[in-house]
Amino acid sequence: MDWADELAARVEGPQVVNDSKTPSGTVHVGSLRGPVILDVITRALRARGLETQLLYGVDDMDPMDAQALLTPDAVDRYMGAPLARVPDQVGDCHASYARHHAQTFIDTFASLGIVPDRYYWMSDIYPTGELDPYIRLALDRAATIRDIYRRVANVRHPESWLPISVICPNCGKVGTTFATDWDGETVAVTCRPDLVAWAEGCGWQGRVAPFGGAAKLPWNVEWSAQWSLFGVTIEPCGKDLSTAGGSRDRSDAIAREVFEREPPINLAYEFLNIGGRKMSTSKGRGAAAHEMTDVLPPEQLRFLFVRHRPNEVIDFDPDGTDAIPRLFDEFDRLAGATAGREVKGELPTGYESIFRYSLLHADADVAAEAATYRPQFAHLALLVQIPGVTLEAHVEAEKESPLTQRERDLLDERVRSVRTWLETYAPERAIVAIRDSLPAEAAALDAAQRAFLGRLADRVADAAPTSGDGWQATLFDAAADAGLEAKRAFAAIYLTFLGRSNGPRAGWLLASLPPEAVVDRLREAAGGVEVSA
Repeated sequence: MDWADELAARVEGPQVVNDSKTPSGTVHVGSLRGPVILDVITRALRARGLETQLLYGVDDMDPMDAQALLTPDAVDRYMGAPLARVPDQVGDCHASYARHHAQTFIDTFASLGIVPDRYYWMSDIYPTGELDPYIRLALDRAATIRDIYRRVANVRHPESWLPISVICPNCGKVGTTFATDWDGETVAVTCRPDLVAWAEGCGWQGRVAPFGGAAKLPWNVEWSAQWSLFGVTIEPCGKDLSTAGGSRDRSDAIAREVFEREPPINLAYEFLNIGGRKMSTSKGRGAAAHEMTDVLPPEQLRFLFVRHRPNEVIDFDPDGTDAIPRLFDEFDRLAGATAGREVKGELPTGYESIFRYSLLHADADVAAEAATYRPQFAHLALLVQIPGVTLEAHVEAEKESPLTQRERDLLDERVRSVRTWLETYAPERAIVAIRDSLPAEAAALDAAQRAFLGRLADRVADAAPTSGDGWQATLFDAAADAGLEAKRAFAAIYLTFLGRSNGPRAGWLLASLPPEAVVDRLREAAGGVEVSA
């Protein structure tokens, strides 16, 4: 069984699945791993017949802090203010900095088939007073919370510290205030100029009733309060939060000892690394989520996360590599296997579940989707660069039957992705400019390479392959017959058609050209070299 099916089999009764995000800047594509995982869990629970609610929240009462300061999005003059009260620095009609970045991220969800039953913003929740009972309980049990921080995380707060962050009535900052002396209704507050290194408080002092949106709980306390408020039963989180003594351990202990409830089931998930390094919003490293959706269609973007178990690191480097074409190839391979076609290579455990959960719609006809014809990404990347090619006619010739409307839609989708990839991420070797005539660089071909080209021309003159795979196999066979190393054989093809010694997959390059034109160019490049039988 797939990991999500395994989790669904462990629980009974109604379920509430939750996730949330602090919108401290542009959200990178790696942050989509959590929402996709939660959506897969929700689909698995509902497939079992369990009543399930999916929630997604935005922690926009958090301060603009040191993490935000590391991003180019930070607004220095508002350091320490709640993100919900920082103006949208882009000025594109969002109510705040938080609404801009969170909404840009959330807008990707529907396109990925992720449809939470409820979105919530903490800046909307606090003013309603819904969290006031939890604020009161946390302040009444402040000593227990201080002890939890000490026992679980070795974090020692002074005896006067209270688990509440008041919004300064004078300067509006929340990251610079220190609260003490809870009297049952109010706390003493100082907005300290030197409380943190990344923001300066104004020095105001006074007493504040920390209810109705005048204050917020510290993150670990707020997280556990959310679980009680919303009745959360399952909430996976990133590995960084799940380390021993980390945020999840603290919040779990606070849930049990302060709010007297069992914390939700955790499923710690690993990072998405780019070039072997963790993607990080705070360090400005990694493609923005909304930009990655321009090159990866929904099902391939879901597949990027679903094909690995949550506890596995995903290494993905789209810039200047074949990572994106390979992702499409693997998706197509699992589709073929799910449809019952023979595919090359070992299949991952649960490949049918991986394919099913990668589909955009939870109620999709899996068998029909698996049987749908999908043109290879790398081949399309060649075809769109060759003048005069009618893509749909070429793809129908490869399929050997007309495309269905679904297949035409997929072709259009992939062509858009191919063009974006060529413009943004493709390595130089993928950029193709087929010469109108034999390139001058072909003069560098030696006698063995010319003999190979002549032998290849004779082999395909009467019956040329019709697919990239067919051409690729033919090239390897012809090189073996000619006693020529494959690397040198492929270099001969590239010199003959591109005027350089490298390029995209040669078989797909030749498959994109009229067979008679290929034969003519091969014979011209062979240059009259006698080919032995």
